[in-house]
Amino acid sequence: MNKSQDDELISRARADFSHARFKAFMNSVWAVLAGQPNTLLSFDEIKEKLHVGGPIYRGVKTVSVEQIVGSLNRYQDFDRVFLPTQSETADRWQRVNLAFYKDISLPPVLLYKVGQVYFVVDGHHRVSVAREQGQMFIEAEIRECATKVNVTIDNLRPEDLEILSEKVDFIERTGIDRLRPGSNIKLTIPDGFDRMLEHIAVHHYFMGIDQKRDISEEEAVAHWYDTVYLPIVLVIRESGILDEFPGKTEADLYLWVLDHQHYLAENEGQPLISPEQAARDYLKSQDSLD
Repeated sequence: MNKSQDDELISRARADFSHARFKAFMNSVWAVLAGQPNTLLSFDEIKEKLHVGGPIYRGVKTVSVEQIVGSLNRYQDFDRVFLPTQSETADRWQRVNLAFYKDISLPPVLLYKVGQVYFVVDGHHRVSVAREQGQMFIEAEIRECATKVNVTIDNLRPEDLEILSEKVDFIERTGIDRLRPGSNIKLTIPDGFDRMLEHIAVHHYFMGIDQKRDISEEEAVAHWYDTVYLPIVLVIRESGILDEFPGKTEADLYLWVLDHQHYLAENEGQPLISPEQAARDYLKSQDSLD
């Protein structure tokens, strides 16, 4: 490559950075106007809230760039889509971009894997350039971190992180993943998992009264799932009503059904009905609104 061609590539690399910075600026403006966060996710925050374990070395693999959502320690230098937000990163970003144009192979980036998403430990500029150049995949050295919840791009938005954190606490306190494997209770309602813990505590109390013996926490959790939660969910599945509530889950409707059950008992003077009957009564009340 002659000097003229090299100068042209350097000029293109500089122009690309300027364009990327402008897009990052516009993203920040729209984020402020929309009242939505625009920063990369912090691995330390995820680790604290989701009680992430590990990491365990998994070797070098090809990773979808789209699944890289956060950073270990440079989440303030890039926005949500890995556009550079600091002018101080210009030299490094442009050198990586120039290597792209010259087809120079760079070492794999280092990523932490949490569920189905990744956090950059080393290689932020390589990820940023890859995204800006429309690259779909990138070579990465993977270290996987254990988590009790299935973390995906869709459920790891900052605005949903609190609910995911509550789910981790619910799983750890109840052991539901061990007692009823595959249960995978999903909620979109804030404080929903705290309400479920209250339901289990009440169920535990009345089990002890009814059976006149000490009931272990594990026995109470399993019995609540089998005789309260699952019967309601089965009615919900049988009815197909979930299709009428886009974005909501079976567990969301479970909470609504329990609210309806208590409403009938406290405000309509009706005796406390079974979970299944409460679910069917709730479905009838929804049908009458159509």
